[in-house]
Amino acid sequence: MKAKDLVEPQTPELKKLMGVVRRPGIVHWIGLRPDRKVFPVSVEKVTAIEGKGLEGDRASLKLSTKRQVTLIMGEHLDAAASILGLDAIDPGLTRRNIVTRGINLMALKDRQFRIGEAILEFTEACHPCSRMEENLGVGGYNAMRGHGGWCAVVIQGGLISVGDEVSPI
Repeated sequence: MKAKDLVEPQTPELKKLMGVVRRPGIVHWIGLRPDRKVFPVSVEKVTAIEGKGLEGDRASLKLSTKRQVTLIMGEHLDAAASILGLDAIDPGLTRRNIVTRGINLMALKDRQFRIGEAILEFTEACHPCSRMEENLGVGGYNAMRGHGGWCAVVIQGGLISVGDEVSPI
């Protein structure tokens, strides 16, 4: 199988189905990395700053236009933990900012979405790096392949809290 075989067809019927989300997800965890190579600090709420990222996160200090916020599905952490034979994975080990549950983030691709008061938009996939091997142990990198999450930009700033809904606009 080649990579081109993994691209979803874009028929009108499938485009319509891709726009259907059964229910909103929720923010399960929020983490901020104040500096490079520092373990993320878990917080209950954070302010998203338009065009910058999350207040207190090192990414908000950069001029990056694509990696202002990183998101990952909690269900993908569960899958990676299962692959590694672990009960669970500490979300901070993945170095992502927001862990969601109850919504397939792929369903939000190519559209804006709301988390709490903020509006975000995905820019690209957030592939795992070699630190996954260090953080999760032998096989960590491969366990996270296909489960690395998404990078997003902040379109409209606002407060994001654990327990907030994640939903398409």
